[in-house]
Amino acid sequence: MPNKPLDRIDRRILEEIQADGSISNLELAERIGLSPSPCSRRVKQLQDSGIIKNHVTLLDQAALGLPISIYIFISLDRQAPDRLNTFEDKIRTFPEVIECALITGGDADYLIKVVMPDMSFYQSFLLDKLNRINGVSSIKTSFVLRQVTQTTTLPLTHIQ
Repeated sequence: MPNKPLDRIDRRILEEIQADGSISNLELAERIGLSPSPCSRRVKQLQDSGIIKNHVTLLDQAALGLPISIYIFISLDRQAPDRLNTFEDKIRTFPEVIECALITGGDADYLIKVVMPDMSFYQSFLLDKLNRINGVSSIKTSFVLRQVTQTTTLPLTHIQ
């Protein structure tokens, strides 16, 4: 939770910059009904508090020649801290991996999401990278047929 509660204006700022991170301070101030200086101060406070982590540009995966999205469930031979650390350190070095989470409640220890240009690239990734990580005991793959919804926008409806 943030140090101080977020008010209606903070929430509006977060909604607007989630929708368009490239919005100018002037346009943001106009949309939320503040003058530019107080608006800029509030954005700075949200950044300093860690609520705003970063500003990024979202790219079109297919337009860049990466049409294949794959979810991969990975099990380790044991969940010892050294095995987990080894896996996590190695997986962070693979640019194809766009998400990685340690998970519970299933047959896998990790769920990763990768993007690929084609099946031969995936085969190489699987055989030359994933299978070579010390401690990996099982790999199960699910290919995305159609992306139904995908967003980076966090829900803010719980903020009063």
